[in-house]
Amino acid sequence: MKALLSVSDKTGIIELATFLHELGVELISTGGTLQVLQSAGLPAVGVESITHFPEMMDGRVKTLHPCIHGALLAKRDNDSHLQAAKTHGIPLIDLVIVNLYPFAATIQRPDSTRDEAIEQIDIGGPSMIRSAAKNMASVTVVVSPDSYPILIEELRIHGNTTIQTRQELATKAFQHTAAYDAMIAGYLSGSTLFPDTLNLSLTHHSSLRYGENPHQAATLYQSQTPPNHLAAMTQLSGKELSYNNWLDMNAAYQLVCEFQKPTVAIIKHTNPCGVATGNHISDAYRAAHDADSQSAFGSVVGLNREVDDETAKQIVSTFVEVVVAPHFTEKAIDILKKKTALRLIVIPNFGCSMPRVGIRQVCGGILVQEMDHVTDPTYTTPTVLQPSTSEVSDLEFAMLVVKHVKSNAIVVAKNGVTLGIGAGQMSRVDSVKIALEKSRGLSNGAVLASDAFFPFRDSVDLAASAGIRAIIQPGGSIRDHESVDACNEHGIAMLFTGIRHFLH
Repeated sequence: MKALLSVSDKTGIIELATFLHELGVELISTGGTLQVLQSAGLPAVGVESITHFPEMMDGRVKTLHPCIHGALLAKRDNDSHLQAAKTHGIPLIDLVIVNLYPFAATIQRPDSTRDEAIEQIDIGGPSMIRSAAKNMASVTVVVSPDSYPILIEELRIHGNTTIQTRQELATKAFQHTAAYDAMIAGYLSGSTLFPDTLNLSLTHHSSLRYGENPHQAATLYQSQTPPNHLAAMTQLSGKELSYNNWLDMNAAYQLVCEFQKPTVAIIKHTNPCGVATGNHISDAYRAAHDADSQSAFGSVVGLNREVDDETAKQIVSTFVEVVVAPHFTEKAIDILKKKTALRLIVIPNFGCSMPRVGIRQVCGGILVQEMDHVTDPTYTTPTVLQPSTSEVSDLEFAMLVVKHVKSNAIVVAKNGVTLGIGAGQMSRVDSVKIALEKSRGLSNGAVLASDAFFPFRDSVDLAASAGIRAIIQPGGSIRDHESVDACNEHGIAMLFTGIRHFLH
């Protein structure tokens, strides 16, 4: 039996090669892998002993040779294939241990250049992997150190691998090369948001407790290239995450990343029920929770600052499913872990570089769109009354929150805290009613944000009756003048942003 070893990730390769050697397997290798094996005292030989041709062009050409691919592709039950191998002096290779140049690691380095990335596009590796995988009837291909134990176990017990194992490993091999090519294509497409062919490079992250409902199975796949911050999280404690937990975590994370000040978002069913900024994260949590304490029961909480013991004590005073934050103090962890089911999630590089595009599935395809990233919007004031400085601050806060509320969306806020949120209603005026009702009579002097224009003046009239002092909305309705007239009648200031924020 002959084995060809050529790996960039050398984890476990000496141990595997030692086992193979002790089993009587002849070791053939290339470049850096050959040096590692020989330095370990293993009798590995270079591929040139088979190809009778030296590595050249800085290693770009070494395994692209008929003596290599003939050794991998020859059908063992085909006499003409075997005769061709004998005629041309091609020794058959039964085992291929190959993984690819570190393209992903290279492009993730902030200082990497395009030339460096191009040099990490592996050609010989994928070619050998595909040849071996195609001939799975006879050849075993392994592309990850994770599969070494399976290989070792079968060789130890049977002296060879089973056809079932070879097929499973071949499947992983084709998945590996497909993901690798997709990653390269994505890199080379550069700033192209919508390429002619969309290749997604995702790897299995974890199985989930269940999907949206317990009878639905679910799993998470992770992007191999940044930004992948939420999927790169670390879970410190608590139960296994469900599909719904991930959706709510994502909603909480994206919302609090909108703000520079300490901010807390409390999420239920991907909608915020309370959002607040403050001078300290514990103040922000208290205000966000009190904004709708009833809905906060069983919520997912996102914070854009380290969770300290004071904040932790508040969190454990009620039932919370998940807490997402950039850090937790050791004391906060001790406090929060007393709730054994509570999931504590740390996200590295919190708030850095949110995705440029969003993807959603429809029957037979997927929809891709730019994410709703709007910075420094400009305002016009169509009303007689101009908003005060403090009202403008609250209007901007409310508009950042309303972007993350399902349409039709209304947010009532004051002093950097949401008082009431109306979400997902078929009628905009119904969302206004819900937001004002949620405000519990505290809306006097508050502001109101709407994700889209008012089709009629009824929403403004309703807001005025609850004491709303300023409104922010995109404008653009053929009846804008009715809403403006209503504001002028009620002494309300209004800002037009010109930008709609539907979230479906």
